[in-house]
Amino acid sequence: MNRTITVGVVAVQGAFAEHCRTLGKLGASAKEIRSVSDLSPTPDGLIFPGGESTAQGKLLRESGLFDMILPLIKGGLPVYGTCAGMVLLAGRIENDDRKHFAAMDITVRRNAYGRQLGSFMTTGDFAGIGDVPMYFIRAPYISSAGKDVNVLSRWDGKITAAREANMLVTSFHPEVTEDPTVHSYFLSMISQGH
Repeated sequence: MNRTITVGVVAVQGAFAEHCRTLGKLGASAKEIRSVSDLSPTPDGLIFPGGESTAQGKLLRESGLFDMILPLIKGGLPVYGTCAGMVLLAGRIENDDRKHFAAMDITVRRNAYGRQLGSFMTTGDFAGIGDVPMYFIRAPYISSAGKDVNVLSRWDGKITAAREANMLVTSFHPEVTEDPTVHSYFLSMISQGH
């Protein structure tokens, strides 16, 4: 019998409940991560939800989670960042001097599609999967990616999903749609040891 995959969903701010619901639909166990003690035992993977990257970075540092999570990412724990989560993982932020985990060889542009009123829904191709619904909410995009980064989707010429080793990021929010395909892709990264 297969062991249930446990995914930690960082729950300091943002749309964590929707990720938990989607993981549950796929038969995975979702564990909300709010404090250092929630990381014991270490989950099989981590999700950084959309929300506000600056607030999340601050709360992660204040709670002590930042210093616990960074070595897990560097050590190969599968992680998935949506929207603000992508900003947290990015090596460089084009329009912000702050850096967070800076683990992925990408440059992102924050709020690239405008503020809340610039939110929109579309459908686009996700490499290896096909068309998926893409809901953009004050979304960033990837303006440049390193040579080891695998670009998974583009919209309007801009990179909106990518993967590097154990890290997956999307500009869009699959957790607010009824389509669990991208989460399923992340669970397969965990199952395959990324």
